[in-house]
Amino acid sequence: MLTSSDDWLNLLWALKSFYWASGRQYALCIHDDGSLEDDHRATLQEHFPDARLIEREVADARVIPSLDEYPKAKAFRQENHLAPKLFDFRAYLESDRMLLLDSDVLFFDEPIELLRRIEDPTYQKNSVNRDMDTAYTVDPVDVHAQFGFEPVPQFNSGLGLIHRDSLRLDWIEVFLELPDIRSHFWRIEQTLFALCSSRYGVELLPESYDVHLGKGIRGPVRHYVGAVRHLMYDEGIRRLVASNMLQRQNGLSPIFCP
Repeated sequence: MLTSSDDWLNLLWALKSFYWASGRQYALCIHDDGSLEDDHRATLQEHFPDARLIEREVADARVIPSLDEYPKAKAFRQENHLAPKLFDFRAYLESDRMLLLDSDVLFFDEPIELLRRIEDPTYQKNSVNRDMDTAYTVDPVDVHAQFGFEPVPQFNSGLGLIHRDSLRLDWIEVFLELPDIRSHFWRIEQTLFALCSSRYGVELLPESYDVHLGKGIRGPVRHYVGAVRHLMYDEGIRRLVASNMLQRQNGLSPIFCP
């Protein structure tokens, strides 16, 4: 996960809800975008003592020189605050696959299909939640003309399974040559994930994982994108707090400890 001084508290809720709902003990790596304060990092380490917490200066020293052979990728990594999701996650990954998770995602029940795809060694596709619309910085016609494939529609890079081998630096370097790919500051990261995944092999998660803008929790997980971020607190965290109270009333260990 990549986090910041604005999002680190949301990240706590996202992670606590995931570990509670999934019952898993996946290894955790948290990347600091450079804005975390000492007390933020201390709190994260207190709640997740086994996690690796990668400070931005440390990551810069490791990742940026590794991109010397890919000047467009290197420039993108230096300029865009979301670029570590592509390059740093890959550089620090200690497995052949990862769970890609943004700080605005909450889990309410076991995400059975997501876990199945993550844990099935024969499942060799990337798999993410479906966005409300296709939000890329490139024209699919240009992609097909240059590379012979079309990007999967409605790919959202906030939640899903990503294979390390899909994030090929040589692919990213040539994708960065596409017209207008730098036209939107935050959509470029999602666009590059979608392009890499479409070339590698991709399958979107079932409908119950879809991003949506209305009220209501429709599945085991909800991604509270910017337009509905207020619902993360009013709806999502409210639901989790109620679950925590029920756990205490029933004499069970609480989901979220203060």
